[in-house]
Amino acid sequence: MSDQRLLHKQLIDTLTAGGSLRTEPWKRAAEAVPRHEFLHGGFFRRVEGAEPTAWAPVLEDDAGWLEACYADESLVTQIAGTIVPSDIRGQIMREPTSSSTSPSLVLRMLEDLRIDDGLRVLEVGTGTGYSTGVLCRRLGEENVTSIEYDADVAAGARAALARLGMCPTLVTGDGLLGHAEGAPYDRVIATCGVRTVPSAWVEQTRPGGMILATVGGWLGAFELARLTVHDDGTASGPVLGGQVGFMLARPHLPPPPGLLPDLGTGTEREAVVGADVLDDWTTRFVVQAAVPDAQRLTLEMDGRQQHVLVDVESGSWAALYEENGRWIVRQGGGVALWDVAEEQLARWHAVGSPGEFAITVTADGQTCHW
Repeated sequence: MSDQRLLHKQLIDTLTAGGSLRTEPWKRAAEAVPRHEFLHGGFFRRVEGAEPTAWAPVLEDDAGWLEACYADESLVTQIAGTIVPSDIRGQIMREPTSSSTSPSLVLRMLEDLRIDDGLRVLEVGTGTGYSTGVLCRRLGEENVTSIEYDADVAAGARAALARLGMCPTLVTGDGLLGHAEGAPYDRVIATCGVRTVPSAWVEQTRPGGMILATVGGWLGAFELARLTVHDDGTASGPVLGGQVGFMLARPHLPPPPGLLPDLGTGTEREAVVGADVLDDWTTRFVVQAAVPDAQRLTLEMDGRQQHVLVDVESGSWAALYEENGRWIVRQGGGVALWDVAEEQLARWHAVGSPGEFAITVTADGQTCHW
C-alpha cells in the first residue's frame, strides 16, 4: 500500500472511531475522495510562538505536506483575500480567508444533513472542493450544486474535481443569494459562517427540506443549526451544538472598528456581571444574540485592561474593567449595550441557563431562543 493510501485509510479509521463517520454510504464516499488532490497548491501552517499570529507556507514538495493533507485538521489555503502559499517566502501576518475544513467536521456535517439517495443539494462555500467531491460520490454529480464567492478559489476547486472525473454544477457568486436556477433543493449546506440564515436559502429549499448552517456573529461564538423549511415559507430547528466555527461569509464580515469613541465619556456604574463571562462560549452566544452588531476589543488604558463592546453603525459602546474585585462598566451612544447584555443573561439564568437553543427564520427576520 502506498504512503498516500495508507494515510487515507488511517484518516477514515480515525473519523469512524471518533463518530464523525457513522454510516456506510458516507464512509464509502469519503474513501473514494483523496483529500491531497484538493491541496496541490499547498497550505499555510501557523508559526508556533509567533505574536501576533504568523503563517508560513507548506508546498507540495515540502516535508510533511502529504501527512498534513490526511491529518484531521483544518488547513488555511488563502490569506488576506488573495495570497496563496506559493506567493510567500518566509512568514505572513494577515488574516486567513479560505481553508480546507477538518475532515471530521466535513463528514459530521454531511451525516447531520440526513441525506437519502437521489436528494438534490446546494452547497454554499465550495472552498477547495473536498466536501463537494464527497457529496458527488454520495449523491452523483448531477445532484450537487456548489457556490464559491472567490473566483480564484472556485477555479482551483473546479480543476481538482475535474482531475477526479467529477463535474457538478459549480457557480461563482454570492452564496448568500443561493442559486435560484437550480431550485428547489432538498438540502442546503453552508461551509461558511453566517450571522443570519439568508431568506434565499429558505425560498430555494422545498417544504420538508433542510438547511444546515453555522450561525454566529461578531463576538465569535458559532453553533451548527439544522432548520426544516415549512409550507408557510418559514424555517426552524435546533442548534446541534459542538461550538462549530467557520470563517464568516465575506458579506457578513464586521465593518472595521475605525476611530474608537472617547471611552472617558458616558455613564458609569457597577456591573452586575463582568466581561469575564464572555470567555464562556455558550454565554457569549447568548449575549451575541442580544447585541448582534457589537464587536469585542481588549485595550490597555490608564494602566488597566478594558474590555470594550462597540457597535460601529450606531456608535454605541460599553467598556468594562475590574477594580478591587468589582466590575465597572461605562457606556455611551444610543444603546446601553451592557444593559442589554445583562438583561438577556438574566432571562437566560432565570430558566436555568439551558444549553439547548433553537432558531426560527420568518419574513420578519431570525430569532434565537432556548
